[in-house]
Amino acid sequence: MSISNPVKSNPDLSKAESWKMFDRISQCYDFLNRFFSFGLDVVWRKRLVRYLPNRIDQVVVDIATGTADVLLYLFQQNSNINRGYGIDLAENMLAIGRQKIQSCRLQDKIVLQHGDAQQIPFPVNQFDAATIAFGIRNMAEPVKVLREILRVLKPQGRALVLEFSLPQNHFLKSAYLIYLRHVIPVVGAILSGDGDAYRYLNKTVETFPSGRDFCTLMESAGFKNIVAHPLSFGVATIYTGDKF
Repeated sequence: MSISNPVKSNPDLSKAESWKMFDRISQCYDFLNRFFSFGLDVVWRKRLVRYLPNRIDQVVVDIATGTADVLLYLFQQNSNINRGYGIDLAENMLAIGRQKIQSCRLQDKIVLQHGDAQQIPFPVNQFDAATIAFGIRNMAEPVKVLREILRVLKPQGRALVLEFSLPQNHFLKSAYLIYLRHVIPVVGAILSGDGDAYRYLNKTVETFPSGRDFCTLMESAGFKNIVAHPLSFGVATIYTGDKF
């Protein structure tokens, strides 16, 4: 199916198929993340480490793990993590992630597997922390994903959601929207050869709930102690919530 102009046609259906888009752009995905964010996506992912629970021998799961950047950064920066799992529907992205894990010699610590965020393939009460970075806005039913994350977390476990958001400052927001609407789609099409993908990506950033609205989604899914931590003047946000 075509994913061009998904917001006007059927955004839920497009999101359900978005993993196919990520498979198509998998070879340039990491490079374009760095390029379009001016390297800030690395800083943002590493920032997740600050919000992990304070406990030893943690077992973590990364939802919509892509090429496994989050898991690699967590292991490199936190010695309290004992084992990590990543799930994604995009097999081409997982293949790249496995290569990166192998090159970091973490194949005995990190396991990647095919899995749907809306039906996480693990039993209840398995993980100390669950992360999802730039993935939940691509889900057809984000509250269902949050409830699945809550299900697989241990009591006192923590969800860490990193997602794009819109700055509150009017000038910054206007400049950011120009970048999203006019720069990223054009340059993304040229560099990736997939114009539909980068038109889709920029629209999901604009239409997905952020700030207080996303905190409300987490609350409706059953999380407590929900806090939004804006990054880079609000261009991205880390949301944390605990299971009780």
